[in-house]
Amino acid sequence: MDLVGMMPAFVVAVVLISASPGPAMALILRRAAVRGFAGAVPTVLGLEAGLYLWALFAAAGLAAKVAASEVAFLVLRVVGAGFLLYLGIKAWRSAWRARGSGVLPDSGAGSPVDSASGWVKAFGEGALVMLANPKAAAFVIAFYPQFVPAGWPLFTTTAVLAVLQVAIEVVLYLTLAAVVGRASGWFRRSTVRRRLDAISGTVLVALGLRMATESR
Repeated sequence: MDLVGMMPAFVVAVVLISASPGPAMALILRRAAVRGFAGAVPTVLGLEAGLYLWALFAAAGLAAKVAASEVAFLVLRVVGAGFLLYLGIKAWRSAWRARGSGVLPDSGAGSPVDSASGWVKAFGEGALVMLANPKAAAFVIAFYPQFVPAGWPLFTTTAVLAVLQVAIEVVLYLTLAAVVGRASGWFRRSTVRRRLDAISGTVLVALGLRMATESR
C-alpha cells in the first residue's frame, strides 16, 4: 500500500492518540482554564515542537538508542517525572495560598504570557514535558515505521508524517483550548480556581509518580 492509501488509518490513529489522557492533555486543560485560549497556544506549540523533535530523532535512529539505553531512559524518566511533580506541587501551592482569601495567585488576568518571556516559558514547559517523556521515544519508534511504505526514504517520510500529526494535533488541541478558554472567567473565580488548582495538581503529581515508577 502506498502512503496516500495509508493516510486514513494514520489520521484516525493520530486522533485517537491525541484524545487519550496524559501529561499533554492535563497541561493544556489547566493552561486554557487558567489563562484562556491565548495562554494555551504556546503550551500546545511547545508540546508539538517536542513531538516533532522526537519524530526526527526516531527517523535518525537516535530515539531507538535512547530507548535502548538504560541510563538515558532512566535520566529521561527522572527528569520528566520530576518536572510533572514540580508542576503539580506548584498548582497545589497556588490552591493553598488562595485558601481563606479572595486573592488569586497567578490569576492570568494581564497574564505574563502577554510578554515574550511568558510566552517562551509556556512554550518551554510544553516542550520539556514532551521531550522528557521516555514513553514519547518508545511511541515514535513503534508508530511511524508502520506507515512508511517499503522502499520510501525513512527520514523524509517520517518527517512528512510528523508534520501531518503535528498539524492534526494543533487543530484538535487548540479547539479544545478554545472551548475551555471560553469559560476561563468562570474558572478564575476564587473558589473554582482553588478547586481547579487542587485537582490539576493532583493529576499532574499522579502522572509524575506513574512516570517515575512504571517500567518500560
